[in-house]
Amino acid sequence: MKLSLSVRVIESVCKTRLAFAFEDFLEIARNNGYAAVCMRASAAGIDTTPQRLREIRRLVEQSGLSVSMVTADFDVPLNNPQGPSSLRRIEPSLDVAQELGCDLLRVCLKVEEDISAARAAAEIAARRGVRLVHQCHTATLFEEVQGMLDVLRRIDHPNFGLIYEPANLLLCGQSYGAATLRALRPYLWNVYLQNHRLDPAGPVSLPTYCRGEVRFQHLDLWSMDGIDWPSVVHGLDEVGYHGFVTIHQAQGIETTEAAGQFARRCAEFLRSLEPPSQPIR
Repeated sequence: MKLSLSVRVIESVCKTRLAFAFEDFLEIARNNGYAAVCMRASAAGIDTTPQRLREIRRLVEQSGLSVSMVTADFDVPLNNPQGPSSLRRIEPSLDVAQELGCDLLRVCLKVEEDISAARAAAEIAARRGVRLVHQCHTATLFEEVQGMLDVLRRIDHPNFGLIYEPANLLLCGQSYGAATLRALRPYLWNVYLQNHRLDPAGPVSLPTYCRGEVRFQHLDLWSMDGIDWPSVVHGLDEVGYHGFVTIHQAQGIETTEAAGQFARRCAEFLRSLEPPSQPIR
């Protein structure tokens, strides 16, 4: 596995800005053994000038890193009704991905009509060498395993794939272990990791299509009281996944010191779980 660190870990609650400079974030990722960073519009997106996008790419490459994936607008991670809008005008998002030297772009589908738009966007993206992916995510067409497989088959385009994310599968009452990974493997192009524990009295809730409002607790990524991490890590090894594994935890970190400690502890934890045959780099 190759570790990637998402800028989400230093995003504000509104998901539209970073707590400190992107250059400092890059140094944290490099110093703690990550191979890549996952970009979101809070750091670089469709509202970022081409000059700044090129500067960011230069900084990333000078750090010996790459960009594992791009989420080019705010509506996709906010998962609001406008989330699928980029499917119908995909070119600006593709521009961002290409400026950053990345061939993986996250999109959002929420309603039936988005399926045909996703197919058309995948065709445009394919001509420009960029792949589209959708995260296993609440309140989208990618909540339940069988449902997302049906949507992927209906999109029916080799340029459209999946981001496996076990915490959202948990919230939607889905199994996320080896059997699920085997089913998703033909479409599996990226992995996001965050940690939740279901709790009917929990302080946080999210709406789902399949289960209504679901309450839960955020946990530190390294906690063993939420996601069954050995099941996830060994399942990825079993299906032969060797792509990026991204720390996608919303932490609300505001200082470089705290971010460095978090990045280091997450990397150490995942390395401790990795089978000897597939050491995390």
